[in-house]
Amino acid sequence: MSPAARRVAGMGATIFAEMSALAVRTGAVNLGQGFPDTDGPPEIIDAAVAALRGGANQYAPGPGVPALRQAIARHQQRRYGIDLDPDREVVVTTGCTEAIAGALLGLVDPGDEVVVLEPYYDSYTAMIDFAGGVRRPVTLRAPEFRLDPAELEAAVSPRTKLILLNTPHNPTGRVLDAAELAAVARVAIEHDLIVVTDEVYEHLTFDGRRHVPISTLPGMAERTLTLSSAGKSWSVTGWKVGWATGPAELVAAVTAAKQWLTFTSGSPLQPAVAAALDTGDGFPTAVARDLQAQRDQLVAGLRAAGLTTYLPEGTYFATTDVSGLGWASGGDFCRALPERAGVVAIPSEVFYDDPDAPGSGRHLVRWAFCKRPDVIAEAVRRLGDADLRA
Repeated sequence: MSPAARRVAGMGATIFAEMSALAVRTGAVNLGQGFPDTDGPPEIIDAAVAALRGGANQYAPGPGVPALRQAIARHQQRRYGIDLDPDREVVVTTGCTEAIAGALLGLVDPGDEVVVLEPYYDSYTAMIDFAGGVRRPVTLRAPEFRLDPAELEAAVSPRTKLILLNTPHNPTGRVLDAAELAAVARVAIEHDLIVVTDEVYEHLTFDGRRHVPISTLPGMAERTLTLSSAGKSWSVTGWKVGWATGPAELVAAVTAAKQWLTFTSGSPLQPAVAAALDTGDGFPTAVARDLQAQRDQLVAGLRAAGLTTYLPEGTYFATTDVSGLGWASGGDFCRALPERAGVVAIPSEVFYDDPDAPGSGRHLVRWAFCKRPDVIAEAVRRLGDADLRA
């Protein structure tokens, strides 16, 4: 008998760990895992060093250091006009991953249904399972990856507790528009649902698009828990400093779960993130501008290599369809790619409940463009020189 509990039995390593290990083993260019290969702004790194040398090396308060909670509240007010009480409506977490875990463990009882956009970030499914919830996916289908309001409505039942939203969306790169957000708000209000919204890519949108938090829509502030982090927008993914904001009772539920996970973390990093948030949006705006150029560079290279490629509207990721090259699945393609071309990508099929359902992701592959232009150029060169047909 396996010693592992049923909740983790069969999970194994994540697809990101598997493919990153494959990149190391083969010397491939890693366009799989979504982290940048350049550091964040020197001034916030200096702020972290100053905090380390200044004695901020013991436990921070469980909800987060006051300076960071206040900076998060100022960021939400300045950027979106959202007013928050930093003492009751903000909690700092160990990255957005812990915010997701705290939200689902704190709000979902066994048997509660959670409506989630598919394809989904893989921690969503793990934490819904850990909480004993029941996943109800609503699929965003290629090529536009739009949210169908009718499918959203059909996914809701009397047992539905919350909608787990993600925009800008990983892995498709879709930024939900006003009509789609209005559809989510209408369903949430009509069925009295909580909305938990993962907005870690909030600053990283392209072609003039702007992210709109769903909590700013009429009737949504009182039922929306918003999650984000500094990692993506300030290029410090390894710091793992995130947060949850919203009504005090929703934030309290996250805090109640979080206190038994990490309790607290990153004491010297929290004041540095506070400093980053208070510098305004200059650095994230520059990151988004660079990412748009890197997106265009990678998308052009993927298309030149014969891959059907969809243009993302935000995030770090572009999606391709490999069926035109004769592959039975994105997984087969990705596991062969390091030897074929010396490049690693992620098969999107792992982000679907049923990747063989109509419009699902059996043949889709996710590529990260949050890499230096020279790294993308080398990956594109390798892809162009390789035979990518099955």
